[in-house]
Amino acid sequence: MAPPLLNLDGIKLTFGGTPLLDGASLSAAAGDRIALVGRNGSGKSTLLKIAADMVEPQDGEVFRQPTATIRYLPQMPDMDGFANVRAYVEAGLGPADDPYRATYLLEHLGLTGDERPDDLSGGEARRAALARVMAPEPDILLLDEPTNHLDLKTIEWLEDELVRSSSALIVISHDRRFLERVSKATVWLDRGQTRRLERGFAHFEEWRDAVLEEEEREQHKLGRQIVREEHWLRYGVTARRKRNMRRLGELQTMRQRFRGHKGAEGVATMVASDAAESGKLVIEAKNISKSFDDLTVVKDFSTRIQRGDRIGLVGPNGAGKTTLLKMLTGEMQPDTGSVRLGTNLEIATLDQKRESVDPQETLAHYLTDGRGENLVINGEERHVVSYMKDFLFKPEQARTPVRELSGGERARLLLARVLARPANLLVLDEPTNDLDMETLELLQELVAGFAGTVILVSHDRDFLDRTVTSVIAPEGDGRWLEYAGGYSDMLAQRGGTHLNDRRDTRNKQAAETPRAEAAAFTPKAPSKKLSFKQKFALENLPSKMAAVSASIAELENHIADPAFYDRDPKGFQKTIAALDKERASLASMEDEWLELEMLREELEG
Repeated sequence: MAPPLLNLDGIKLTFGGTPLLDGASLSAAAGDRIALVGRNGSGKSTLLKIAADMVEPQDGEVFRQPTATIRYLPQMPDMDGFANVRAYVEAGLGPADDPYRATYLLEHLGLTGDERPDDLSGGEARRAALARVMAPEPDILLLDEPTNHLDLKTIEWLEDELVRSSSALIVISHDRRFLERVSKATVWLDRGQTRRLERGFAHFEEWRDAVLEEEEREQHKLGRQIVREEHWLRYGVTARRKRNMRRLGELQTMRQRFRGHKGAEGVATMVASDAAESGKLVIEAKNISKSFDDLTVVKDFSTRIQRGDRIGLVGPNGAGKTTLLKMLTGEMQPDTGSVRLGTNLEIATLDQKRESVDPQETLAHYLTDGRGENLVINGEERHVVSYMKDFLFKPEQARTPVRELSGGERARLLLARVLARPANLLVLDEPTNDLDMETLELLQELVAGFAGTVILVSHDRDFLDRTVTSVIAPEGDGRWLEYAGGYSDMLAQRGGTHLNDRRDTRNKQAAETPRAEAAAFTPKAPSKKLSFKQKFALENLPSKMAAVSASIAELENHIADPAFYDRDPKGFQKTIAALDKERASLASMEDEWLELEMLREELEG
């Protein structure tokens, strides 16, 4: 096993009397790819800053290989004192580093290097900071939310770059697809302590749930043991005094353990306030276009959005997503064409510009618009403090100014305000920014189950795949096309090409293809008959799937045994791994069978 380049052990840090880190550990060796995950406010960024030697822990051991180079990407890069972006990036290079590497990264991140720091948008500043930390090709790369403010094309490029990189990687991110792609191990920071899984983030959620269930069982067993000991103390046969005192001491210790147990944090409760049902037609756009000077951002776009649709808008920064969104919702008029809004629309909008909130305003005042202490949610009057608890805010935070909130807390506050407004059309611009995994899952369930209509702009591919019914993407020259399904479905219909990878080969007729035709788009013409290999697979896959399904059921029965983990922890982990493998195998076979069956039906007429 390679010696660690970085090792943090038993790290303790307390802020304001509350322990933030209580014995946390973090270790990275050459070739490691670690996803650092945990709730908002759990101390992930602080632990990363300790690793980067930017924060001093109150206790614990910190080891950094003296010859190892470490680069840290902060959430808010400081560019003061630099004339332009190139000077900022090159300042991160060492004497032996290749200056061309900085030019290469700036080029691929869409920057010239001549930009002035004061003129940069949030996304451009993040790109410049990425170029600075990646240019030296350090031994250890510490990345705090590297995908924030990046568009999909840049996120996918960054994934490829990090996968090829020789640097050890520790990354914090809310982008699940990104973490699945780049990580090989997962460190979970929970209640001040860390647990490590030697598998990538794709396996984290199942492992986390198993750990929490086991913890709950152990706490229940301890409670029952305390009850038995208390019963013995009251009614048991008197034995030697020394033995009695020993058992009494053990009982006190158990009581302290039981009372001192810090359970897992709660989860937010998200419920959108329902308005009266809108008309069946929500938005109809006919041949709308919009230009700014000589730049055409939308050209001859048409769509019909019906009640219950969940539409995702994707594309590179600057492609015109926000412009198209504003035209569809009536906030901006098109240069040509028309937009008709349906009847009885109640629109609630989440703006991605978090800075629009007054930093001096208190949480309670912001949620109620200064109209007393109560809100009406779905016809029920609730005190603002009670409503805040649904979004994991503490009662004492009601008078806290917005400026003191973390990025994740501010994101939850904005969601709380939007969801308190009666609406049958939700317009969400980058709703997933800064949300932790648990809150993201709840938002996903809310969007997927919302009774009204949803239009959202997002760079989170996993979120799009799980929520939307169609995706609108740019095709170049201001043309936009709507694809049925989520982000992965869009890629399949585009022949596997990513955004901005294709040339303008489609004619106007293809650009105006409606959703139903887009769903039927296939990149390759089918052959005239099934090959021998395809026929053999089609005939034999059902029996194979049945066998794997039986194996999955047997493995699930093993895991369902509550004593299995206590009896054989290693065997439990092996069974989990085997179950993952069998499920993946079944999913692959089902996909293959479905494709072959659809092909057979098409060939047979």
